[in-house]
Amino acid sequence: MKNYPLLEVRVSTPKLELRASTDELLDQLAEVVRAGKTHAEPAPYDDPMSFYETDPDLRVAKWLRAVWRRRGTVEPGAWRLNFAVMVDGQPVGEQSITGVDFATLGTVTTFSWLSVDLRGRGLGREMRAAILHLAFDGLGAKEAGSDAFVDNRGSNAISQGLGYEPNGYEWATRQGEPALLNRWRLTRDAWEKHRRDDIELHNLEACHALLPLT
Repeated sequence: MKNYPLLEVRVSTPKLELRASTDELLDQLAEVVRAGKTHAEPAPYDDPMSFYETDPDLRVAKWLRAVWRRRGTVEPGAWRLNFAVMVDGQPVGEQSITGVDFATLGTVTTFSWLSVDLRGRGLGREMRAAILHLAFDGLGAKEAGSDAFVDNRGSNAISQGLGYEPNGYEWATRQGEPALLNRWRLTRDAWEKHRRDDIELHNLEACHALLPLT
């Protein structure tokens, strides 16, 4: 989309590519959402979450509306970039990054999911490494945060493996029930120790032109 260059931003690694979530890519990724391939046991998402909707068509509609709302909200207090995770040319998941008072604090948070039939191959870690490269190398972030329910072993292991430090706990609701979250914190210095030289950023200038980074 030539008139909104944020939708041209990409991050590429040897295993996958993060492409800004155009409507065309969302339409393809919707089939993964409709099939229920976003789910996991134990449930990884806090409330409210469209993926807990039991009706497949309504689940897709709620998910798309949430993505569109986030795409249209670009404020100094919070902005979010949403990417489709591409493996072998096919969209198989979602990876997002949110700037939280970024111009003042330089902090970001991340969120992701991956189709159930591709889990266990190291792609979750690769997705996170890609988005962190965009955050620190591309956008100049000072710190990245993440959280995961204490029983979400995969997400917690990724955070630990990429150099995050424990940052306390927080209660949230999961399908209406209380559940405890691990909070994680990654500083720029810690990220530098794990920095990779095989991740490439594309069309980064759109972020500096259109996001409130400074």
